[in-house]
Amino acid sequence: MRSLSTWLDQTIVDELILLFLAGSAVVCGLWAAGHALLHKRDPRSALVWVTLSLTVPLVGPLAYWLLGINRISRRALRWQRRRQRQHDQDPVPREPSTVVLPAPFGHLSDLVALGDRVARHRLQAGNRVEPLVNGEQAYPAMLDAIAQAGETISLSSYIFDGDGAGHSFVEALTAAARRGVAVRVLIDALGERYSRPTAREALAGSGVDLRLYLPLSKGPFINLRNHRKLLIIDGRIAFTGGMNIRSRHCVRQSDPQQATRDLHFRVQGPVVADLQRIFLEDWQFASGELPADPRLFPPLSPCGSAVVRAIDDGPDRAFRKLEWIVMGALATARRRVRIMTPYFIPDRPMIVALTTAALRGVEISLVLPGHNNLPFVAWASRASYWELLKNGIRIYEQPAPFCHTKLFQVDDCWTLIGSANLDTRSLRLNFELNLSIFDLPFSAAISGYFDQALSASHPVTLDEVDGRSLPIRLRDGVARLFSPYL
Repeated sequence: MRSLSTWLDQTIVDELILLFLAGSAVVCGLWAAGHALLHKRDPRSALVWVTLSLTVPLVGPLAYWLLGINRISRRALRWQRRRQRQHDQDPVPREPSTVVLPAPFGHLSDLVALGDRVARHRLQAGNRVEPLVNGEQAYPAMLDAIAQAGETISLSSYIFDGDGAGHSFVEALTAAARRGVAVRVLIDALGERYSRPTAREALAGSGVDLRLYLPLSKGPFINLRNHRKLLIIDGRIAFTGGMNIRSRHCVRQSDPQQATRDLHFRVQGPVVADLQRIFLEDWQFASGELPADPRLFPPLSPCGSAVVRAIDDGPDRAFRKLEWIVMGALATARRRVRIMTPYFIPDRPMIVALTTAALRGVEISLVLPGHNNLPFVAWASRASYWELLKNGIRIYEQPAPFCHTKLFQVDDCWTLIGSANLDTRSLRLNFELNLSIFDLPFSAAISGYFDQALSASHPVTLDEVDGRSLPIRLRDGVARLFSPYL
């Protein structure tokens, strides 16, 4: 009897445990599904998380808790409120822009108005923006500027290798710190993992103040990364664009299958103060400190013809600024649009905007890599080729080396440059930095760069896309299913 009673007691306990686990699974699944329904703006993303949470007990809700929740938003909002209270102490008070664009840009007035509504920074006149091709031009210019720095250096990079080309930057930054320059370096914690040794290891004991953006110890944040690339010297000269600090950007010295072509840009003029503000806001987020150093904001005189707006975007913002500005640019274009991006994964609104512009007579050219460092992304991108080509959009694929350049040009007079790709990760999930530039000489230089790229690229045809084998089409279609997360 005692053994029977013991067996019955154990059975009841086991059933209670199973009932508790089943109830917990149901509660967790319902909580995760409800949270996704309330907080996910993209219905496709919400559908995936709801389905996963309700059909995969415990594992689905756990995946949503780890990867689906934007935990940075509330922290960022608190940080923004602190920053807003500090604006009165800003060394350079912000004033609304009164820039009036000359006649060649008149038809883009709606794009200016859109930028005024969604971007925090005003248009700044009197700037000079110079393109620098690959590491062969960009790195010597950046290293020379670091060597000339006398007061402050602000450097932010997604990837900063500690060896190769990165070692030259380590030496230059160390030398600057030792001669008394205040050197601040911000590296994304995920991007740091791309190299060994890391820049943090190489700069240890150098006197450089280095911080990691969103350390992985705070959570497995695959998204929400700081993808910005920015170097500011003495608050007067800035370098920005899409180029990380890596040897593979020195194309002539690298294996063509490993090399990465890119453009970076040297910026001078009043807009540099806005770039410095963006860096300091990121620095405050990563370190908890906002440097009160007037040397960071010296007086800046006009030095060129470019009218420039700095656009910082990220998932902590109320608007998808870059996405809206790209859409606005497509809507205002009259003659032609040229786009160069390494990762092109358009959602339905983007495809509609591109095809609508093409159908009303705008010549649209997409210049994409024929050789991509992320094959899965390339497959997802090619799944959209047929619809675009069918509606008159021209697609060109560049041969190796892999082209990492990000350019968006409208009517040969307005250009968007910076760190953002045309994919969900850049437009909605990561922190990006771009410049909106109204300048005919600069646009002419970028048009020349496009012309050279097009002459060396392969034009993709509709017959070629239709001729893909069934396995290839299925592969591309499956990859496209994951486009919100690539």
